[in-house]
Amino acid sequence: MASEGILLGMGNPLLDISAVVDDSFLQKYDIKLNNAILAEDKHLPMYDEMASKYTVEYIAGGATQNSIKVAQWMLQIPGATSYMGCIGKDKFGEEMKKNSTNAGVNVHYYEDEAAPTGTCAVCVVGGERSLIANLSAANCYKSEHLKRPENWALVEKAKYFYIAGFFLTVSPESIMLVAEHAAANNKIFTMNLSAPFICEFFKDVQEKALPYMDYVFGNETEARTFAKVHGWETENVEEIALKISQWPKASGTHKRITVITQGADPVVVAEDGKVNLFPVILLPKEKLVDTNGAGDAFVGGFLSQLVQEKPIDDCVKAGCYAANVIIQRSGCTYPEKPDFS
Repeated sequence: MASEGILLGMGNPLLDISAVVDDSFLQKYDIKLNNAILAEDKHLPMYDEMASKYTVEYIAGGATQNSIKVAQWMLQIPGATSYMGCIGKDKFGEEMKKNSTNAGVNVHYYEDEAAPTGTCAVCVVGGERSLIANLSAANCYKSEHLKRPENWALVEKAKYFYIAGFFLTVSPESIMLVAEHAAANNKIFTMNLSAPFICEFFKDVQEKALPYMDYVFGNETEARTFAKVHGWETENVEEIALKISQWPKASGTHKRITVITQGADPVVVAEDGKVNLFPVILLPKEKLVDTNGAGDAFVGGFLSQLVQEKPIDDCVKAGCYAANVIIQRSGCTYPEKPDFS
């Protein structure tokens, strides 16, 4: 049984501003589908334009927070999961707090006095999504918050940690504090490659955290970018997953397992010098609403079984189940109860 506080996530809490847009909007703002980027000045007008031109939904998001909420939903044990990140003292922040608490997650937000709660534009065309994040307050997280006794207590209590790669741009110091704690106490530390730009432009902090990662999640595009950045002459996802799993480790207690999703293609799992492929649940195109949150949901489903010490096949099955549920709905949302067996 998963105990209270067994899983802790840290990341960038963002309010998703989601809308079905058109190709001309993507072109205007130089946006590519199936990508995730940080907003530059040229993107800032798009948030208002989306709200005035299209039908917009506001959904509590942020990659790590999505995964933690999905794990919490799959577990159905109140308070099994905890989460930290930075929000603003504003309406969006209050919404976020309400949403996550209602989902059963024990949230300890750091509240920034000046910056507004971060937002993420989710542009959907033909069911595929592109993410443009304006971090704002999420970018203000400080390790001082993590070190406060009431917050560090969540670290002490947890046995599993999950942090999306996006948090590397905000507080690598917080990540290393948790990573080192996990290694010293034989706990499980997991991260996500998260986006091509993380592998490219935050390579140094990513490499520093990598030895501590017991599980590395990612998708095929991120895996190929990681390989390219490290000069590996291969586009073969299975080979890349294997090489990531064999990267040196900070502690010998746990081996590293790499888990790479490939959309509708099989999930690649590399461990012990071997690769296994797991088919996903295929969905007829007409049932696809949007892919926003699919990767996050996969991780959440996977972790919900991992914290119960289930075998890897069950973890992957649960990941595929959760992703399948989420892509049939708008954003990272789910029905009241899971029916996973």
